[in-house]
Amino acid sequence: MADLYERALAAAEHIRSLHEGRPVLGIILGSGLGNFAAQVEGATTIDYGEIPGWPLSTVEGHSGKLVMGTIGGVDVAVMQGRVHAYEGYSMNEVTFPTRVLGLLGCKGLIVTNAAGGINTSYGEGTLVAISDHINLTGMNAAVGPNEPRFGMREGTGYRFFDMTVAYSARLRKLAHAEAEKQQIPLPEGVYIAVLGPSYETPAEIRVFRTLGADLVGMSTVHEVIVARHMGMEVLGISLVTNMAAGVLDRVIHHEEVMEIGRRVEAQFSSLVKALVPQVAGTIAEQAG
Repeated sequence: MADLYERALAAAEHIRSLHEGRPVLGIILGSGLGNFAAQVEGATTIDYGEIPGWPLSTVEGHSGKLVMGTIGGVDVAVMQGRVHAYEGYSMNEVTFPTRVLGLLGCKGLIVTNAAGGINTSYGEGTLVAISDHINLTGMNAAVGPNEPRFGMREGTGYRFFDMTVAYSARLRKLAHAEAEKQQIPLPEGVYIAVLGPSYETPAEIRVFRTLGADLVGMSTVHEVIVARHMGMEVLGISLVTNMAAGVLDRVIHHEEVMEIGRRVEAQFSSLVKALVPQVAGTIAEQAG
């Protein structure tokens, strides 16, 4: 059986055979945010099932397509949906698409998600720039044999790698400036990841708040870990689709998560579309 690097390389080569462009920026769309892919021009749309080794999404709101093309003149690879460990996938499977994005040439990653709001200053529908994360899933995507070939440039691909700046401060600065320009509130917050698939209990949310978490979700952190292992610069944006358990006196439904995503779709799309060329330009300047 081929090792992880060889399998990821085979997937990247298959995608290249279907699309000529070489993406410099990857975008992962969370629950209810998949329609952003309509912003891609000259799009080549590839079902996940067509890509060797690529895991298939099983959750509503994750349509399972890779959309290749350009946004604002920037070559991008946009993932309409992701897979999660709670679906029964291993960490290597959950992060396989991120590995492939890196091998395709992506130097940066915009990762998005639907999250529960722990910080009571947030309202449903608030976009939040992720400043840091807490991994309470009990797993780490880098567990297993280290593969230095995944390191995209000097200082990456090491067994032990730094996570001090998991989410780029300079990319967040761009996001705040663009959000202010568009008059979109964009607070910062710490995202805490749990395994799922059950939503959290009110007691757990009280603990998470004590730990310093502002948001809670079931994704993102492992993709970010792998992206940083490979040397990708990361901008994370959460959409608060519901207040976490116990914050409001009501139960949580996945249908509400999807509805909030649809409600803020235009605002989210406007912000991220404007950010794509700015993020790509900033990363290119640093690489040069």
